[in-house]
Amino acid sequence: MRTVVGAAGLALMVFGGLLVWDQTTHWDVLIWLAGGVVLHDGVIAPLVLGLGFMFGGLKNRGLVRGALLTAGCLTLVALPVLLRPLPTANSSVLPLNYVRGLLISLAVVAVLAVLLGAGRWARGRVGGPDDPER
Repeated sequence: MRTVVGAAGLALMVFGGLLVWDQTTHWDVLIWLAGGVVLHDGVIAPLVLGLGFMFGGLKNRGLVRGALLTAGCLTLVALPVLLRPLPTANSSVLPLNYVRGLLISLAVVAVLAVLLGAGRWARGRVGGPDDPER
């Protein structure tokens, strides 16, 4: 099964490469892909590693890492609309306040992480696995 899925993935990659190469802007796509590699290896990976080391000693480090991962994914998804060019002639293009939407989403992630952490802390304090009366 792994061989079949790998072969299908390889075939789709070749097909996608051929589609890109037929376009007149294939060099722009290659530059964009190279920029993605540089951004990942130069910014995102060191940032994730640094945060992992910083929060490695916490009791609820999985919760913190999950919240940070979710916040990072939300930010990456929102980047295209946050970095959009100046307003266009068509007012229906990107009509919402995306900065506010991202900040609300990040606040929801933070509040949920705090609530989950507080719930875990409360369960650990009352009737947790180390409670001698259990």
